[in-house]
Amino acid sequence: MRFENDSNRTAWILLVFVICALVLVGRLFFCSVIQAPEYSAIAEDIRKVDLVDEPRRGTIYDRNGNVLAISVDATTVYANPSEIKDIDATVAALVECLGGDEDAEEAYRASLMGPGINFSYVKRKADVNDAQKLEEKNLPGIYFLEDTRREYPYGQVAGQIIGCCSIEADPEANREYYKGLCGLEQQYDSILSGTPGRYAAERGADGTPIAGGVKEDTPAVDGQDIVISIDVELQQAAEERLLAGVEQMGGSSGTAVVMDGATGELYACASLPLFNPADRSEIEEGATQLKAASYLFEPGSVFKTVSMMSALESGAYGPDDQVFCPATIEADGYQVSDAHERGDATFTVRQILDQSSNVGISLITEKAGFDTLNDSIRRYGFDKLTGVDYPGEQLGYLLDFDQWSHIAGWNIAFGQGISVNALQVTRFFGALVNEGTACTPHFLVSLPQSGEQPQYATEDIVENDEALPTIQSMLQTVVSDGTGKMAAIDGFEVAGKTSTAEIYDEENGGYRKGVYTLCFSGFLANSSSQLVCFVSANEVPGEGTVTHIFRDIMTTAIDRFNITPE
Repeated sequence: MRFENDSNRTAWILLVFVICALVLVGRLFFCSVIQAPEYSAIAEDIRKVDLVDEPRRGTIYDRNGNVLAISVDATTVYANPSEIKDIDATVAALVECLGGDEDAEEAYRASLMGPGINFSYVKRKADVNDAQKLEEKNLPGIYFLEDTRREYPYGQVAGQIIGCCSIEADPEANREYYKGLCGLEQQYDSILSGTPGRYAAERGADGTPIAGGVKEDTPAVDGQDIVISIDVELQQAAEERLLAGVEQMGGSSGTAVVMDGATGELYACASLPLFNPADRSEIEEGATQLKAASYLFEPGSVFKTVSMMSALESGAYGPDDQVFCPATIEADGYQVSDAHERGDATFTVRQILDQSSNVGISLITEKAGFDTLNDSIRRYGFDKLTGVDYPGEQLGYLLDFDQWSHIAGWNIAFGQGISVNALQVTRFFGALVNEGTACTPHFLVSLPQSGEQPQYATEDIVENDEALPTIQSMLQTVVSDGTGKMAAIDGFEVAGKTSTAEIYDEENGGYRKGVYTLCFSGFLANSSSQLVCFVSANEVPGEGTVTHIFRDIMTTAIDRFNITPE
């Protein structure tokens, strides 16, 4: 009986042993065969380092080779948290070398923690010297990558033109990269940005590469450099003169443009408020926009140059023809008068322009034909964008001709009831000094690595070439005898047109009381230069002039480019 009990006990023990063995064998089979790929992938992930090789963003130069935007050397610091032995000491070293406040300290700590994590960014685009100090500490689990950081050596100067970049994140690719946010950084982002590379390899527990463990090693392709038309010294002078002039007049903002009428190259272009891409801690509203392209305004009397050119081209008038100009004229229940009260008078066509007579230009335009003016406005390019290589150009307003009333024709003749941008005005004046050919305003001049020089469209907008010397002569009279006297520069024959334009009230209709947009557009007639300069000041209380701003900017250009009278 005892024998049978011992046999049963032995059988049960043997059965339990067999079951345990089967469980262990099954578990071993499950882990080594069924789950082997999964464990292999986990192990590989632990060993693997997968990094993006960021390209160096292209440099932006001014026309003389001055660096306006550049990617400088930086260092990206990353960690293998599984190798960190003393988190508190490592965080202290990071704060000491890389700097930062309490938030930065917490971010450092978070980047070093997490079980099973073998890769984590600590700080991207750190200063090279700071990273070098950290590297000298030989901290376990802390590694370094060569990187770049975007800098703007001239700060605020040409800031709106250059624009800036934002740092975009691509979590799937585990990368952060610069992307053009505004200005030429945005316009030419695809050229400047380049193509990222990739490095994927396996490393041992101590961080050393495993032989044959490189999975991918594709080098980055750096972005291309670009050369733009801006002259940084003239740009700085234009910004300073514009800022001082508008502040003196109490205006809210302003614009200055200097363009070569023969090529369309923009030598300077600024608007207020200014923008500093190197310091974006405070950005005023509208500062990132170049208002020469994005801001629309009723041009006022500067547009009389367009109306006068149309009348001269038509042959309806010559500069010495006389026109009787009553104190007021009336159409459709509205009256038109000059800006300054006067009695009935007889003016020559030349005097109508240099004295900026609303009545006179209205009568001239009506006799030449409102349809002629409409056709000229469109031929001169005021019904389309200039095509400037800058983001955000806005197209103004021009009433369809079949909707023109009598009073609308008069108003448009002296620059009311139509809106334009500053580059459209500058392009038109450029054609007046370029034998009637209008050039596309532009910034990009060349791509030095490829040797490419972009070509830009030109357009013959003047049909009657004989009108060109006449309009130039009449614009000179505006400066010598008329409303533009403060634009005069000793030794040069300055030609141009002033404007004191009312501002349309978009909320209530009609025009705002007591504030104006002041403009002047002109050039140096009979000189070695075909530079055209446009200046405006917006929301100026009371009347005034921006001719002195034009004079100061063009005087700088004369000295800068050795311009001489001819």
